[in-house]
Amino acid sequence: MCYIADVRYDRDMKGMGNDLIREARRRRGLTQARLAELAGTTQSAIARLESGRTAPSFDDVIRYLRLMDLDLDVMLVERDDSDWAQARRELDRTPEERHDALVAWKAAVDEMRRDADRSVA
Repeated sequence: MCYIADVRYDRDMKGMGNDLIREARRRRGLTQARLAELAGTTQSAIARLESGRTAPSFDDVIRYLRLMDLDLDVMLVERDDSDWAQARRELDRTPEERHDALVAWKAAVDEMRRDADRSVA
């Protein structure tokens, strides 16, 4: 078993395998019953899996994906905590300040889009 010191891992990663299987099934246009048939299990087992009531192992996720002619591309990359640092900074702001910043950001993006549209025309 792999232990990860970061407490956020459990909260952020829990259910990822469930989500991958559900998304793959939907992308392939399969019903839970059809995936169950391919996997040699029951529709209710697939429902429990997709809802997060049961947690698939990594090997099980790969097996389900391959049953649907999909694969999971996994690679190791340097960890980047910039999103967490940004989120922590935002916690120091009031909801009104966050709202005002979002409105200003949207206005800037809209202006850039208008500039781009004018330069193409």
